[in-house]
Amino acid sequence: MAAVVDIDVLTAQLGINWSDVNLDSIQLPPGNDFGIESDDESVYQDDQSEFDTGFGNIIVVDHLPVVPKEKFEKLEGVVKKIYNQLGVIKENGLLMPVDPDTKMTLGYCFIEFNTPQEAQNAKEKSHGYKLDKSHIFAVNMFDDFDRLMNVKEEWEPPQERPYVPGENLQKWLTDDKARDQLVIRFGHDTEVYWNDARQKKPEPVHKRSYWTESYVQWSPIGTYLVTLHKQGAAVWGGADTFTRLMRYQHSMVKLVDFSPGEKYLVTYHSQEPSNPRDASKVEIKVFDVRTGRMMRDFKGSADEFSIGGPGGVAGASWPVFRWAGGKDDKYFAKLSKNTISVYETETFSLIDKKSMKVDNVVDICWSPTDSILSLFVPEQGGGNQPAKVALVQIPSKVELRQKNLFSVSDCKMYWQSSGEYLAVKVDRYTKTKKSTYSGFELFRIKERDIPIEVLELDNKNDKIIAFAWEPKGHRFAVIHGDQPRPDVSFYSMKTAQNTGRVSKLATLKAKQANALFWSPTGKYIILAGLKGFNGQLEFFNVDELETMATAEHFMATDIEWDPTGRYVATSVTTVHEMENGFTIWSFNGNMVYRILKDHFFQLAWRPRPASFLTAEKEEEIAKNLRNYSKRYEAEDQDVSLLLSEQDREKRRALNEEWQKWVMQWKSLHEEEKLVRQNLRDGEVSDVEEDEYEAKEVEFEDLIDVTEEIVQELM
Repeated sequence: MAAVVDIDVLTAQLGINWSDVNLDSIQLPPGNDFGIESDDESVYQDDQSEFDTGFGNIIVVDHLPVVPKEKFEKLEGVVKKIYNQLGVIKENGLLMPVDPDTKMTLGYCFIEFNTPQEAQNAKEKSHGYKLDKSHIFAVNMFDDFDRLMNVKEEWEPPQERPYVPGENLQKWLTDDKARDQLVIRFGHDTEVYWNDARQKKPEPVHKRSYWTESYVQWSPIGTYLVTLHKQGAAVWGGADTFTRLMRYQHSMVKLVDFSPGEKYLVTYHSQEPSNPRDASKVEIKVFDVRTGRMMRDFKGSADEFSIGGPGGVAGASWPVFRWAGGKDDKYFAKLSKNTISVYETETFSLIDKKSMKVDNVVDICWSPTDSILSLFVPEQGGGNQPAKVALVQIPSKVELRQKNLFSVSDCKMYWQSSGEYLAVKVDRYTKTKKSTYSGFELFRIKERDIPIEVLELDNKNDKIIAFAWEPKGHRFAVIHGDQPRPDVSFYSMKTAQNTGRVSKLATLKAKQANALFWSPTGKYIILAGLKGFNGQLEFFNVDELETMATAEHFMATDIEWDPTGRYVATSVTTVHEMENGFTIWSFNGNMVYRILKDHFFQLAWRPRPASFLTAEKEEEIAKNLRNYSKRYEAEDQDVSLLLSEQDREKRRALNEEWQKWVMQWKSLHEEEKLVRQNLRDGEVSDVEEDEYEAKEVEFEDLIDVTEEIVQELM
């Protein structure tokens, strides 16, 4: 209390009203905390203490082979190879006791890891590991021996703990207005909103300053919101409270990625070397999302993680690990030089304990729904060995299909969201090798023997600017041609007339577009002109092949549909200094509302989990939409009337405020009339309008005279 009294005395001396001070606005200089502990430091205090106490980072591995001295190094190498996959063993961290009389090992060893989390993970993953028929590992934590030695002779039932229900992390999906949530970041603030299109404004849900130190990210099906801090990452959940659910210790984390089913979180950190000529050091950790336990970590130079992909932080590609499709989260893969390493999440070890050797492989891509891995290998030997695209089944590693490609400059693989098709954009050299042209190899994954179809544009010399599959559909769109007015073509893999061949539906000529954004439900697409096109937007109905609306969001940098396909957000981030903020549009191009925010960084819609309805049920609802929509139309009418009444009340209040202000000034003017008269020596200055006479005066002014002689033709 003495410190509080001192502060009150000091503020009184300085003439500061302490109640008027906004504590949230106080910022400490960078790198100096003046001894004030941050929230994050208190969050991770428990985790940090684990590094300094007891023997929690040591495990005891029993049931090892008993071997003589000459086989000691071989056994030690086998044990290290197994446990190096589960954590980082400290230097001289493996101790294998030897019988002093027989010089034989005693059948067990002690292994010391860097952290207790790694030791716990190694114990769980290797207990019961079958080295051979006669040796099955029994693994315990070193700290458990004291507990096991002091077990009471008589059993005591455990104490019952009252059930405390946790927060319903799916509650936001039960919103009675069927609204979606979005998160935005601007300045030092992060805010979550309901998108309330009926009210034509967002409804605030949760706001926090300094919630993250870089960016935020939703998990794939919207259960969690992850924030990044100097001590690690944290996930938050709920409909409106956004309580912290778990934290993950990884110092100076820069990037995160979820597995598709939200079971695992991957974190990334890179450290710049002291010598600029050396590569950055990279550390990647994989955590169990619910328990916070680290399942596996990977360390190396940035060069080891930079193969494939466009590149991320410090030159490493991101995401480094590509997750197999589906919600099971069974497999993930990493691309290395001449190697594809596929891991299974049951033990977080390599499938069959070895990587796939693929010479010169440069890119891999999973099917979104199945454990099928597509890979691209460019030409080798100066063109003597052709490029190839292959499909590999995991975990069997059986090659399902392969296509050799000749005179290839580059390839880009695009999976359709339902995993039915794979499009490979192939850039090929002309005969002179001086230029390239593009086409597509289309794989029909679900059909027998996976047939492949070749598609070339009408003008094969057209440059392909953008490609996008229709979600949950059979169509795709391509922007091709020369800037600034390229063409946009639509194709279908399946039509009523021809179910086995790709067909062109239409080509739109000379469009100001360089990006494609399909609605998540298909049918509608936005042809967008970003960057140099200054935010041109065309809302197009692909079913009817007609433009619904054209609009512009000047200097727009980002476009994102909401998960239901009802609304779409366009935004201008701090890439531009002016007009920062976002605009919400309806699916057919009507502007709903616009919000301006200085220093606007990010907007992200909260994803929704997949619908439980079957395709047939969704089709039935679509056919009977009028019956379902009657209730919502009535609600919309009520909201519209309410908004109209609110607008009238607002205008009425503004008018009353204006009239009140006018009357105040008239009253003041009348009160000062005598003062004005005295200032003018008794002359009355307030003259009524009818004492004036208005006259109209017309005058002419000669500006110039020009004389021109026209010779008449005879």
